[in-house]
Amino acid sequence: MERCGWVGADALYEAYHDHEWGVPEYDSRALWEKLILDGFQAGLSWITILRKREAFREAFQEFDPHIIAGWGEAEVTRLLANPGIIRHRGKIEATIGNARAWQAIEAEQGFDRYLWDHVGGRPVQTRWQTLAEVPAQTDLSVKISKDLKKRGFKFCGPTIVYAFMQAVGMVNDHLVTCPCHERVARLG
Repeated sequence: MERCGWVGADALYEAYHDHEWGVPEYDSRALWEKLILDGFQAGLSWITILRKREAFREAFQEFDPHIIAGWGEAEVTRLLANPGIIRHRGKIEATIGNARAWQAIEAEQGFDRYLWDHVGGRPVQTRWQTLAEVPAQTDLSVKISKDLKKRGFKFCGPTIVYAFMQAVGMVNDHLVTCPCHERVARLG
């Protein structure tokens, strides 16, 4: 058995795949952080985000949406000058708006419950044999993306949402030939 084929030889990538990717996450703040990082990844490789993740956490106050929701132009300017993160004005401004949208969902029902209700509270278990079978998006990721956008989120298209769903374990897309598939399936 071998790891899913998208994992490079980088030790950071291997550790992420083996211990984090696909493991069900139920913490509202952690879910929000991962959605934001997936948005920053748009147009880039995930290893780029992994290498910058600690700098992102420092720059974005450990991804505390309650703090970030109060930010304005001064913080955008500060972040645009930070070489440790992806310096993209649109993504930075979207993060601030997404923090405000997160607060509304969190107050209404909890961001974790909002997301996990889409899959009945349990990870969707897939049985893909090859990477070619794994979709880039699904009807469900389209639905969630549309609803997030309706609620004020940005940088959350269907492909980003599906990558997020895979990362946080809402769907177990480890290939059946990967040693992580069954271990992650048991967590669900």
